[in-house]
Amino acid sequence: MPIHVAITRKVLPGKENEFKEALRRFLGESFLHGGVHGAGMITPLPGDDSREIGILRTFADEAERDAFYDSKFFKDWEDYAATLTEEPVYRQLTGLEAWFRAPGSPPRWKMAIATLCGVYPTSLFLSFTIGPLIQPLPQVIRIFITAASMVGLLTWVVMPQITRILKKWLHSQ
Repeated sequence: MPIHVAITRKVLPGKENEFKEALRRFLGESFLHGGVHGAGMITPLPGDDSREIGILRTFADEAERDAFYDSKFFKDWEDYAATLTEEPVYRQLTGLEAWFRAPGSPPRWKMAIATLCGVYPTSLFLSFTIGPLIQPLPQVIRIFITAASMVGLLTWVVMPQITRILKKWLHSQ
């Protein structure tokens, strides 16, 4: 099962460009490490004076995550990054949090409401579209097809739209 880790770093004043360039190189080189399935940088929008940079990293499993963070490669990066940023904040994303891939993720109760906004209409849609088509199948197979369709739609279609639509509310205090 993939592991997602969100890291937030606040860059020291005047070090933003140096950090971003170093981070781009580090992220690219990190794919040479086994088990790293994804990595990305989340930067403030142009014109935003925030110095906070988000990093999202995906690992194959806990063992690969631990091996990466225990590696000399990563420890050397941490030593260098510490000269350019304040202390980083690491947070492993679990379950539905992986849909909210940004530093400063919203509270769980907001994620639950946003998820309900996606799950309810998706379940209605599936019950009216594929429900009649799979009715003759055994119940276990019907539930599997419905669950697989639900997960696919939520992951790649519905939740990205829900989080975009509710972005201001999700990240408001």
